[in-house]
Amino acid sequence: MDFFDRLVGKKKSAKSAKERLQLVLIHDRTDLTPAVLEAMKDDIIAAISKHIDIDPDKVNIDVEHDGRAQRLVADIPLRVATRRRAS
Repeated sequence: MDFFDRLVGKKKSAKSAKERLQLVLIHDRTDLTPAVLEAMKDDIIAAISKHIDIDPDKVNIDVEHDGRAQRLVADIPLRVATRRRAS
């Protein structure tokens, strides 16, 4: 039966449903709507971009839950700086 579930994708849909539910619960507990989280992401990108070259399309901002504690986690990929050669 496990093979059939993997073939049909039942496990994947259950996993994605669980992830969606966790996201909804996190937003409910923090009172952060998706719009507020997106605005915060834009502000963070703008502030960091002033000082370092980043890839804004790959920035991921999320709220993680650790027991009763909550944490804002930012994954911000840096672009490789090209060095200029002295002429």
